[in-house]
Amino acid sequence: MVQSKAKIFLADERGVNETAWFRSFNTFNFGRYQNEHKTPFGNIYVLNDDTLDGNRSLKMLAEEESFVILLPIIGAIEYCNDEGAKNLLAAGQVQVLSVIKGETIELRNPFKTELVNFLQVWIRKNTQLPTPYASISTYDVNEFMNCLLQIFPSRIWETEFPFSVHIGKFSGRGETTFLPAKNKSAVFVFVLEGAFEVEGRLLHNRDGLALWDMEEIEVEALSNDAILLVIESSLIS
Repeated sequence: MVQSKAKIFLADERGVNETAWFRSFNTFNFGRYQNEHKTPFGNIYVLNDDTLDGNRSLKMLAEEESFVILLPIIGAIEYCNDEGAKNLLAAGQVQVLSVIKGETIELRNPFKTELVNFLQVWIRKNTQLPTPYASISTYDVNEFMNCLLQIFPSRIWETEFPFSVHIGKFSGRGETTFLPAKNKSAVFVFVLEGAFEVEGRLLHNRDGLALWDMEEIEVEALSNDAILLVIESSLIS
């Protein structure tokens, strides 16, 4: 059996940036966390799993032109940019936006006392698609079990974007096959809940797996109500 080209990013080996009111687990090198084995995967260079205390906010400075994926997992976050544009984003929604170098975005917990948990994924922008850009999509992982639902792009004209985002909820032993759009694209899978076997690799909660040069990717859930996020992007910047 020929083993697929892959690299595991274990949840227990992620970087941690933490204060009294904020905690960020970093799959790739970020801020004070630098590790020679945690370099970006293709154009995906930030994947942060963030928890924010009630009524607190977090500011992020774009060091290069990028697309940003915001995905609330528990609760909701409010997004604001330098121009004052605001959006409230809840679990079951995903926002994709473009930022230019030097731009600041602010992410705020709108609740007074409850914690919120969300992912932010930053992808280098290597396309001439319009800036600024912002899109919000709503999805329901309970509607289509044991499959990967494409949540971005969600409109026909957005298919020109150089990446896609899929999410799926699985029952125990539920399985599917993911077919990358291009044989040599980069696919990053991230376990939001539960456990999976992906291309022969065992993954648990918040583990990640980078895969490349794949024509198809076999996925099997090993626990009930397991949720998997899949991001397909370019391998080379």
